[in-house]
Amino acid sequence: MKTLLNGILTILIFASGSAMAAGDGSANESSLLVMLFLGFLALLVVMQLLPGLALFASMIKGLFTRIPRTPLASDEKPRGSA
Repeated sequence: MKTLLNGILTILIFASGSAMAAGDGSANESSLLVMLFLGFLALLVVMQLLPGLALFASMIKGLFTRIPRTPLASDEKPRGSA
């Protein structure tokens, strides 16, 4: 029983040593290439967003503008009638 506990204690000591050496992952070690890639992706998103916003603005403008109606002359037929 004593040898079993010594073996388990030895394994726990060596296993915890490598876990402590690993660090907590809070260090920001992003390389320059990673930052450039993320910046490129952000640029792609923004460049796709600009035309979409322009189309949305023109759609809203088209919905809320009034088309002036001119009265029909007596000899003109309304559209859609035969």
